[in-house]
Amino acid sequence: MEHRSGGDGTDSQAYRLLLSCPSGLSPSQLSVRFDPIYDRIPHPDYSLESSISEIWDRRVLQNPSLYNGLKFRYGGHTFGDGANPGQKNDTCLHLGLTDYRTFVGTNLNPLWERFLAPTEDDATKCQHTSNPLGNGAIVETSDKEIVVLQRSTNVGEFPGHFVFPGGHPEPEEVGITSHDNAKELTHQLVNRKVSQEMFDSIIREVVEEVGVPANTLDTPVFIGISQRVLNVRPTAFFYIKCSLQSKKIQQHYRGAQDGFESTQIYTMPMIEVAAAARKMPGCHEGGFALYKLMLDAVGEK
Repeated sequence: MEHRSGGDGTDSQAYRLLLSCPSGLSPSQLSVRFDPIYDRIPHPDYSLESSISEIWDRRVLQNPSLYNGLKFRYGGHTFGDGANPGQKNDTCLHLGLTDYRTFVGTNLNPLWERFLAPTEDDATKCQHTSNPLGNGAIVETSDKEIVVLQRSTNVGEFPGHFVFPGGHPEPEEVGITSHDNAKELTHQLVNRKVSQEMFDSIIREVVEEVGVPANTLDTPVFIGISQRVLNVRPTAFFYIKCSLQSKKIQQHYRGAQDGFESTQIYTMPMIEVAAAARKMPGCHEGGFALYKLMLDAVGEK
């Protein structure tokens, strides 16, 4: 496990790389094991556990439009597809279920550090936190620039910050509303559908946030998972080539479907992205670190 910290050393900009795949993984190389054993374990401290509902209820009073959507919970990973656990060119993500309410009440709780278990093993350390798996994309234009968004001042986390396009894979997109509902399908089919959602969801996010047509984007390549030290928030990162030039992408952004989350788009050469990344939330700066590791691996071949 690789540890790094970025920016000025503050928690908001510090990150860890939980998983690095510098050679990049295609959909056939990234599998998923979706199972309730990767769900969150309630904290034994009753008062701490009760604070989840209290915080959510207060947030809903302040903002009645809050929606408690289902999310996939990151519970770790193994190398190999189960049949060949030693094969490092294949990776299996361990995913359970969580929701936005529990994320607000654990990871975003002012007492979030009290939810962490005293161990270096990340899956065990975070067993009491929601840990929804976010996603992010390093989108490279045909003229070799990288797409960066500036977040709106209306969003709940990191208003006004530079970020890469992204969001979350969604259980309901593949028909999962609960573990009981998932049992209606075979384990193999559920795992395959969830694995495909990892790649489909990041395309959806880029199309919605950037405004480019899906047919201008290559198949995403999975490059790893970064974790923001603050709130131990995990994000899966992908590298995506876009067939459009920077100026054309700027034009498409004006018609982007999801105009709430960002107010400005930039396309930057590598040196400018490196400077912008130092001011990004930790999980996104970690995403840029994963991209650099990918470029280093390509350069060594």
